[in-house]
Amino acid sequence: MPRRPRITQLTAAQYDALERAIADRRRLSVWRRGTEYVVVVDRLHLAAGREALEAHHPTTGDRLTLYIDELEGIEVVG
Repeated sequence: MPRRPRITQLTAAQYDALERAIADRRRLSVWRRGTEYVVVVDRLHLAAGREALEAHHPTTGDRLTLYIDELEGIEVVG
């Protein structure tokens, strides 16, 4: 099986917004495979050589791991 390229799609401005959202505990709207997730990101880290967002749903508290290289877009929400 060929290895998947590990290319991050975020711009410097998006990384800045993401880091600020994490520090301020703000919600983030994330799109992956055509589905929008609104989450609070707890941390950004490397998992098996891939950048991952460890997040939780702001209402239910359900935990979710989102890999940056799988995301179609991100946006900080209020």
